[in-house]
Amino acid sequence: MRVHGEISDDEAAAAGEPVPSSPPPASAGQQRLVVGYALTKKKVKSFLQPKLLSLARKKGIHFVSIDETRPLSEQGPFDIILHKLTSKEWQQVLEDYREEHPEVTVLDPPNAIQHLHNRQSMLQEVADLNLSNGYGEVCTPRQLVVMKDPSSIPDAVAKAGLTLPLVAKPLVVDGTSKSHELSLAYVEASLPLLDPPLVLQEFVNHGGILFKVYIVGETIRVVRRFSLPDVNTYDLGNNDGIFRFPRVSCATNNAEDADVDPCIAELPPKPLLEKLGKELRRRLGLRLFNIDMIREHGKKDRYYVIDINYFPGYGKMPGYEHIFTDFLLSVVQSKYKRLLSGS
Repeated sequence: MRVHGEISDDEAAAAGEPVPSSPPPASAGQQRLVVGYALTKKKVKSFLQPKLLSLARKKGIHFVSIDETRPLSEQGPFDIILHKLTSKEWQQVLEDYREEHPEVTVLDPPNAIQHLHNRQSMLQEVADLNLSNGYGEVCTPRQLVVMKDPSSIPDAVAKAGLTLPLVAKPLVVDGTSKSHELSLAYVEASLPLLDPPLVLQEFVNHGGILFKVYIVGETIRVVRRFSLPDVNTYDLGNNDGIFRFPRVSCATNNAEDADVDPCIAELPPKPLLEKLGKELRRRLGLRLFNIDMIREHGKKDRYYVIDINYFPGYGKMPGYEHIFTDFLLSVVQSKYKRLLSGS
């Protein structure tokens, strides 16, 4: 790890401002793990919380804000770069930097993240897994992509054989709150009211509980969130419009301590999640993401992955500061072990 000065600033991070990048020199012999970050102000505020910065400092980890207006090669030096910016210009800057500085770990590679920016490709790796073992099976909802012409949606749905109700989601995930909004269509007549480009997914009754599966390297943590309620025959016969919902699985919908039927609230089996996490890390080439998963109501061992998000809201995950700092240290330690072994 490189020697670098003290650069953390709890108050700046808590306010969503960049952590200063002009630190005083480190004391003699003191090692530093330097993590450059390129995040939105909103992400800085939610992720770089004082409790993370304080613990990171104790472990010799220091966060430095990357200035997008300056050449990246003139900044640092860094051991790790964390990022969640979506512009094509930034993606290219980062790809060029990776080629010039292979010694720096970029979390995660921009070309790998692209798969999660499009809901058409997002779930394909899960579908291709066809994951089933003694602990359950993992599926994806049947879905249809609609690029334009809302009037054509009813015919497209009929041709694809999808069953109402349908969940409509924006096709592109760009980090905005709008890209996480959902609409629920109960009847065919309401389908032309939708706004393409979008993905239509068959709605699966799941007891109104969603599992957010956080992946941080090889570590997995699961939290419960309230989700859309189940749909019954009465709902189908008495709702004829489009019902729009904000981001359903946000932290304000925490269901950890809710009085819920134990059969619905029971977390997915750990061996199943470990297998899913390991396979998706390998297939996606990502180490920082989360999976939104539901259990089909009445089917104890059938699960559906309905969304995957890169670099999610880790600040909402209990104990995230310990998990994340341990992960950052392990990334660099693994790299040094590979260098020493010559592999």
